Amino acid sequence: MITTHTLKMLLLVGGLLHLCITSAGFTMTFVLNWRKNLSPLCALTRHIVWSHAAFVLLTILGFAAVSLCCAGSLASGEPLARAVCAFIAVFWGLRLLIGFFLFDARPHLTNFALKLGYHGLTVVFLFFVFCYGSAAVR
Repeated sequence: MITTHTLKMLLLVGGLLHLCITSAGFTMTFVLNWRKNLSPLCALTRHIVWSHAAFVLLTILGFAAVSLCCAGSLASGEPLARAVCAFIAVFWGLRLLIGFFLFDARPHLTNFALKLGYHGLTVVFLFFVFCYGSAAVR
């Protein structure tokens, strides 16, 4: 069983990692050349893709803010804290499943840095599922 103090520290690390992974979203838009590859789409579709990307970024920043500002509360085991942690764990768990079974990033992992970053993200997502999942089932 993870102590409340340890869980609080893990949630703080989770908050920092959420901030760190935002760079992957920005990198992705360049690696996948969104400006060029989305340009054939109609304006509405293009704007929806960019808007969804912005909302995902804001969600991740929200996860970071809540984790960094309220780690103690998230580790408390209170029902709302458990619900928030469960949502974050499910969010990243679903992202892992999508990554494993839907995405094929291999054609875009053209150098060591991109491969390292992609697989590093998988490790971070697993950490999120473990960390927030642990807080959710307290």
